[in-house]
Amino acid sequence: MSVLKKPDLSDPKLREKLKQGMGHSYYGEPAWPNDLLYTFPVVILGTIGLCVSLAVLDPAMIGEPADPFSTPLEILPEWYFYPVFQILRIVPNKLLGIACMGAIPIGLMILPFIENVNKFQNPFRRPVATTVFLIGTVVTLWLGIGATYPLEESITLGLF
Repeated sequence: MSVLKKPDLSDPKLREKLKQGMGHSYYGEPAWPNDLLYTFPVVILGTIGLCVSLAVLDPAMIGEPADPFSTPLEILPEWYFYPVFQILRIVPNKLLGIACMGAIPIGLMILPFIENVNKFQNPFRRPVATTVFLIGTVVTLWLGIGATYPLEESITLGLF
């Protein structure tokens, strides 16, 4: 529920503004025709104009045609797929790699049931969830950064 502050219609200044047609939707100005006929088209046309002008000023270049028979040696997916890509690269058995990837959402679905016995919302009073989150974050960052290295250095991140 929200709390609305209703305008004081006994205020003579407000009554004078409303009489002259100077109002705001906060004071009961209707959306038709003011917003729907004047404001929305300006915003929509401005957005379209911005998109068109950006497309004209910085057009996307067309690259070389795709060749399905030549795959680059160092192919990388988009950055948000780096950890999953790294799991598939470092696990020797691909079926085991897919099982590891499937274990991630299964573990995330099980976690609320494990942590449901704790009634606190403070992360310091929920040690299991906090520990799983921190370890998961570190492992995800490690896998994501490791995906950008060659396979020999990807596990150690080239540190040793």
